Amino acid sequence: MTTVHSSTSQSSPVLPVRLPPTPRIPRFLQGLGFSLSRQWTVAQVVRRYGDVFTMTLPVFGKTVLVTDPALAKQLFMANTDDVGNIQPNLSRVLGSGSVFALDGTDHRLRRKLLTPPFHGKSIKNYERIFEEETLREAASWPEGQPFETLEPMMRITLNAILRAVFGADGAHLDELRRIIPPWVTLGSRLAVLPTPHRTYGRFSPWGRLARYRRRYDEVIGRLIDAVQADPNFESRDDVLALLLRSTYEDGSSMSRQDIGDELLTLLAAGHETTAATLGWVFERISRHPDVLARLQAEADTDGNEYRQAVILETQRVRTVIDFAGRHVYAPTFELGEWVIPQGYSIVVAIGQVHHREQDYLDPEDFDPQRFVGQRPSTLSHIPFGGGTRRCVGAVFANVEMDIVLRTVLRHFTIETTTAPGEKMHSRGVAYTPDDGGRVVMRRR
Repeated sequence: MTTVHSSTSQSSPVLPVRLPPTPRIPRFLQGLGFSLSRQWTVAQVVRRYGDVFTMTLPVFGKTVLVTDPALAKQLFMANTDDVGNIQPNLSRVLGSGSVFALDGTDHRLRRKLLTPPFHGKSIKNYERIFEEETLREAASWPEGQPFETLEPMMRITLNAILRAVFGADGAHLDELRRIIPPWVTLGSRLAVLPTPHRTYGRFSPWGRLARYRRRYDEVIGRLIDAVQADPNFESRDDVLALLLRSTYEDGSSMSRQDIGDELLTLLAAGHETTAATLGWVFERISRHPDVLARLQAEADTDGNEYRQAVILETQRVRTVIDFAGRHVYAPTFELGEWVIPQGYSIVVAIGQVHHREQDYLDPEDFDPQRFVGQRPSTLSHIPFGGGTRRCVGAVFANVEMDIVLRTVLRHFTIETTTAPGEKMHSRGVAYTPDDGGRVVMRRR
């Protein structure tokens, strides 16, 4: 399916362009600063120019950056004929059949197909998987000596999403376990770089990415054949079977290529960001004894209010995905007092939204208590993005983090440390703890 964006929009009149201020920094330096340290660069510009400004960025070109929650909401809730998915986007590495590639009606229909496996009863079925994978991984953890939690969390979340998507284990999944991690690491870095016109050989980064993709497609093709041949195909409740059985409103179904792209999206997006957040959780709680003690006590009960507050606060203070963007398709798009012309990108700097003094008392402090007894504002707490493009797996990820953290706390005691907090390390798209979220654990 192809989305056609009209050259004019019935919902928005054409207005004289009025752009936010532009930093008095050469474009080359703007782009270099954003490429090398986008969070630091955006923070410096915010300090000087306020909550909305214009920059010229690598990959995205002319871009309006927003850190005002009200403007972010306006952007997220805008008519999808006026502003659509940012261009270019993650479909460059995930494929043209990924939900990241779709806009407008096509995007809405695809989300409708993807939503059921990641909500309600389906999520409840996955809780056992989350606990089993945590215990399987934790069996080999060293006791009484520092180790990085990030890589174990990557394995837990990858195994969990593989089992949720394919419903079983086996040789094919072992092969995907070998393909997906290096593909995600490489793809995450390449996703924030300009795409070359050719791959420059099999040993170039883009050539290696293409080679991983070919291996992935071969495995997925065999898995699709196996699932369709299963005598119990109609009663299977894994994501792959649901996608193979699902149809659009006109009765058509997803192509094998689109299913492959969508599964790759789920596998990539469904494990790296969740694992990174869990790595940050361990990094944070090991440096806050009071928080850790309260978490430990709660883990022995059926409650999870404080654990949820810790996850929410970690997402706020150590934002893993720090921006969400849209592309202006309408001749002009009105954003607050500004009028943005067609062809511009508009990027919400999520990390900066999460650190506004207007919304959070002492925003640099790690204080889960701020979310105990009250949910965060959907304006000022947006780790999964917002609007029609909010992460379809947000509920899945939240339950997974909750169960993994609970399971670890029930089986291990985490030692506290007075070491400085780990710095944020950019993996390209996601931010992880610089030392891998190192902790010392002992079995209870």
